[in-house]
Amino acid sequence: MAAKLRGLYQAQKPEIKITLSHKQKLYTTLDRVEGKVIIVTPVDVPFDEVEIDFIGTSRTYVERVSTAATMSGRSEAFHQFLKLQQPRLDRLYPTGGVFKAGQAYEFPFLFVVPPQLLPKVCQHKVATPELQEAHLQLPPSFGDKEVIGKGEAVDDMVPDMASIRYGVFARITKKKEQGGETTKTSVATRAHRIRVMPAVLEQPPLDVQRDSEHYVLRKEKTIKKGLLKGKLGTLVMEATQPPSLRLSARSRSEGQPTTMATIMLRFDPADACSKPPRLGSLSNKLKVYTYYASTARVDYPRKSSAGIDLSQGLYSDQVSLSARCVANAEWQKHDPTRPTNFERRDSTLSMSSVVASNDIPAPSTTYENGRSYYTTKLLVPITLPDTKSFVPSFHSCLVSRMYILKMELGLSSAGMGSGLMLRVPFQISCGGVHGDVGQRQASVVSTISTEGEEDAGADEDLPDFFEPRTIRAPSEEHVGRSRIGSQAPVDAAPPGYSIVSPAIS
Repeated sequence: MAAKLRGLYQAQKPEIKITLSHKQKLYTTLDRVEGKVIIVTPVDVPFDEVEIDFIGTSRTYVERVSTAATMSGRSEAFHQFLKLQQPRLDRLYPTGGVFKAGQAYEFPFLFVVPPQLLPKVCQHKVATPELQEAHLQLPPSFGDKEVIGKGEAVDDMVPDMASIRYGVFARITKKKEQGGETTKTSVATRAHRIRVMPAVLEQPPLDVQRDSEHYVLRKEKTIKKGLLKGKLGTLVMEATQPPSLRLSARSRSEGQPTTMATIMLRFDPADACSKPPRLGSLSNKLKVYTYYASTARVDYPRKSSAGIDLSQGLYSDQVSLSARCVANAEWQKHDPTRPTNFERRDSTLSMSSVVASNDIPAPSTTYENGRSYYTTKLLVPITLPDTKSFVPSFHSCLVSRMYILKMELGLSSAGMGSGLMLRVPFQISCGGVHGDVGQRQASVVSTISTEGEEDAGADEDLPDFFEPRTIRAPSEEHVGRSRIGSQAPVDAAPPGYSIVSPAIS
């Protein structure tokens, strides 16, 4: 009997279709998201309001594993960081506020992907203004593997514990008086997910300290002549952060994005007769780090705090980039005619510019002033593989994506032992298609197209993700206005967080 009643109720629900005027697999900053919502009802349906929103949300959960029962369980977080509302839909309402059976009603919409979020989206405390600025940048679609469509899986190396989604959300509501308070009840809902890759500008190189837990920009190794033989000299390997790899927000017709890393080698011989060691292979890998948390982040994520902070999780992956033999590298001998003016640098100095302006690394700890030394340079082209989907580096209130370039140099001479490895900051940015995205456009003037095709991306199961926890009637000053993060009730994002307390195991 209950099943029959549910079936009867579903048969009488309005049908909502969301169609986009232009089918795109990917939207970027200042792109227009336009189309129409079509509503058809099998029976006459009274209503009070039709809402069409462009929404961005993030969800995370962290599994707490602890010997203490009170500390175990799962903590979850939900953040609606973006909400744009289509204004003036009431002028298209049917007379009497009733959808007539069998008639089709069309409601056009137009949104523009914003270049950034408003400050009210990030209300929590942060360690630096730079971090808050990072939190106010639009994050990319993340962990939304099904949004492209059937037959096109997206492996963006994101765990199930973190996801960022965008979509157009349509809802028919009816006002209801309950307990002396006016609330909204949903008559029907529909959502259409889209994939967003915002334009991300290249950021300045990181200021890496020598004691950094993430990065190693300089390495020294004592080289021996052979087993149980004397010392040949000291090999120094250095690198700086390469230029960011710039993705394209559109197709890859222009070719694979590439950047170039540079490794500087210096060999300080133990005596005048010692020659540079023979190099082996150079392998390059990209470490992919996804940080996720069930509470808003006050500072940049740290790998060491992942095991201490029970509200933060870390997922890492590794992608092989290239490997090649560098045995034919040509060494250049430097024979100073006078003592060098290199000075020992304090160990607390930054490593962000450890290579001197003449591309010669600083001497090793065993170098003697005035002695000859050798240098060589290795150029390392970096190209990302097609087998993975990469997103720009970003930090949001709940989720962060970081990259580290691992470059390992092998030595082929006898008695060399293991090679040297550097861990260099690596940044992925994204180019826009509408020029300079640093300045917000004042307005976008257009005529909303009434033509479009129904996209297969609509899904009845999506409203649960996009729908806020509590629905109330909007304040009078907000009715009919398009906004991002306006002054809404405390429990209606944006901005805000919905925290689910961990279950006690």
